[in-house]
Amino acid sequence: MKAASADENLEYRGGWLVWREGRARAAIGRAGVTTHKIEGDGATPAGVFPLMSAYYRADRIEPPRTRLPFRALQPNDAWVDDPADGNYNRLVALPYRAHTEPMWLDDAVYDLLIVIGYNMAPVVPGAGSAIFLHVARPDFSPTAGCIAVEKSVLVSLLPLLSPARMLTIRI
Repeated sequence: MKAASADENLEYRGGWLVWREGRARAAIGRAGVTTHKIEGDGATPAGVFPLMSAYYRADRIEPPRTRLPFRALQPNDAWVDDPADGNYNRLVALPYRAHTEPMWLDDAVYDLLIVIGYNMAPVVPGAGSAIFLHVARPDFSPTAGCIAVEKSVLVSLLPLLSPARMLTIRI
């Protein structure tokens, strides 16, 4: 794997996260890539999306160098995945009244993550939530709809990314 050039756009295609000067193995949703994402379907949405922000576990890694807005995750952070809730596809603090996905995990999957700007402006209830670029499990098992790469890849890419960069996800 080679490091990305400055201000690099990313692309997922055929099992790889690709950029101008490199590529890295990537896991995607268990249902593959789709143009018709639905909450809970296990698919990764196809399209071109901005990179919004980053989160990291300060108890496990150093603050990342990046031009993306970022903050440390807190033990009570969660992402709303209930389409009926007004904060659908948003970060909230637990306890929370609607169904959420906890962000503080025992494994390393969310030690470092980038929020992919899917279904955010505007948010469409039921069209899918919590789509991230995050750390892959050691066996590269499928995700619930995110894209996952080795932690070292994410660490090396993050300083070179900004909100002006895009991620293209191809079928």
